[in-house]
Amino acid sequence: MSARLRIKPVARRSLPVDTAELARYLVGRILVRDLPRGRMSGRIVETEAYPLGDSTSYAFRGQTPRNAPLFMERGHAYVRLIYGASYSLNVSGEKSGSGAAVLIRAIEPLEGMDLMRRRRPGAKDIDLARGPGRLAQALGIDPRFDGFDLCAGQKLWIGRTGGLAPRVGVTTRIGLSREQHRRLRFYAIGNRFVSGPRSLVAAEARQRKLRSSPPRPA
Repeated sequence: MSARLRIKPVARRSLPVDTAELARYLVGRILVRDLPRGRMSGRIVETEAYPLGDSTSYAFRGQTPRNAPLFMERGHAYVRLIYGASYSLNVSGEKSGSGAAVLIRAIEPLEGMDLMRRRRPGAKDIDLARGPGRLAQALGIDPRFDGFDLCAGQKLWIGRTGGLAPRVGVTTRIGLSREQHRRLRFYAIGNRFVSGPRSLVAAEARQRKLRSSPPRPA
């Protein structure tokens, strides 16, 4: 059995109050799911921000019993059923009573991949938690965690390892018909576990090639 990673829970005071900054901050942090039979964890490599006043946010029309976790102090879980088939994990942003969120779109699996495979039989390792629905399925995230404190270090939580933070790219969000041009999607540049269109991967590859090419003579 491999040694467990040394992960410390993030303190709520370290979480940026601004939703977009929180979405950027979470890239590179570790999402942990502790079970009696083992731990699953993964590096967060992709997020989307849904700030105050965003018409595509689940909080846009105000607080209801269904979306109440979005109005909790930053760092709480909001588990949402999407497309009637799978769940997604969101993190409340801003101050208590505000109504904003960060969607966790993808992680790079680090620990407990055997446990993830049991929940996603037949999936390729690269696709175990690549996309919000797959992520929730792989980690066993469901409505039991709605309103859960992700800073408490218990069962489902967000932590840090003290390693170097990845370079973060910014682009538009995925699958929106409104406000689709807002650049509120954040991702770890060059990480193969990032979801989304292949055009983004191709564009990154071209940029890396340009950076590595020797300068042309004037």
